[in-house]
Amino acid sequence: MTSATRHPSDARREREALCDSALRIGPDAPTLCAGWDVRDLVVHLAVRDNRPDVVLGEALPPLRGRRERVLAELGAAPFADLVERVRNGPHGPLRVPALDSLTNSAEFFVHHEDVLRAQEGWRPRELPRAQQAALWRTVKVLGRVAYRRAGVGVVLVTPQGPRAVVKQAADSVALTGDPAELLLHAFGRRSRAEVRVEGAPDAVQRFTEAFPA
Repeated sequence: MTSATRHPSDARREREALCDSALRIGPDAPTLCAGWDVRDLVVHLAVRDNRPDVVLGEALPPLRGRRERVLAELGAAPFADLVERVRNGPHGPLRVPALDSLTNSAEFFVHHEDVLRAQEGWRPRELPRAQQAALWRTVKVLGRVAYRRAGVGVVLVTPQGPRAVVKQAADSVALTGDPAELLLHAFGRRSRAEVRVEGAPDAVQRFTEAFPA
């Protein structure tokens, strides 16, 4: 048994949990990804893992035909087989735990929440402290990109006390929530992210106009 098996990374745990949730909820259930059901999301993850040519097909016209064929084939596959493909993960270097964590921890957390929070009666999960800390490190970096077009400064604040300025300006808003909620907000899942936007009324208005729920 390898160390990675004994102590799976956050990315590995979220991958496993997402697959379990997908099987439990079913392929036709909605997600937070506009226009996608659970099957569509699982197809996206299967492609992302092992078909870079298909990913490139989104931007490169010569590859679009191949992309459409592969997506159609995967979409027609038995759902359980498709989920198992995602559970098994990528081939090659991306199986290395350090690279897996770097490339997949936030991705699989957000997509797992895309599945869970689109269902009736959803509630936020209680995450381990170490995972919240890892998501905090991620959102501090991601926030600089996600909120770069905000017309005001943006400060990320957690109830536990840590804060991070991700955009500076004369007028600022504070986004307050657990790291997981802040990450979902930064990824655009604002309608389901439990985040408070606070500041002067004009600053809050400018921010919410730029980033509506």
